[in-house]
Amino acid sequence: TERSFQKQDAVFLNAKGVNKKNSRWYKEVGLGYKTPASAINGTYIDKKCPFTGNVSIRGRILAGTVSSAKMTNTIIVRREYLHYIPKYQRYEKRHKNIAAHLSPAFVGVQKGDKVIVGQCRPLSKTVRFNVIKHQKQQQKGSKQFQQF
Repeated sequence: TERSFQKQDAVFLNAKGVNKKNSRWYKEVGLGYKTPASAINGTYIDKKCPFTGNVSIRGRILAGTVSSAKMTNTIIVRREYLHYIPKYQRYEKRHKNIAAHLSPAFVGVQKGDKVIVGQCRPLSKTVRFNVIKHQKQQQKGSKQFQQF
């Protein structure tokens, strides 16, 4: 989609005597999360990717469910929780939506999948999180409050 020449910032392409096929830069995000094989062996260029771009994961690590994957490289993650009401001694359901950057390393992310997102620097007006792990949705019969 980009018209300009795409390259990674950390790779110098004009070096003499260097194998250009193996000159892909990637990193571990840390915290026990593995770098996907598609990030190591892939050919995509994404400066906002936590594995191959100039973004570090720091701060909060949150889990949630994908509620929308309609945007390009961005998903909406829904986090559901219970809020206690002392007067009635009961809980009510609440939720928050988080916009997160979806690296091209994760292919096939659909609505309903579980993801783990890590906080990073602001990537756009609303995006402050990056997907660091993806888990496919298990097929279940009925619609229900998943987390509790």
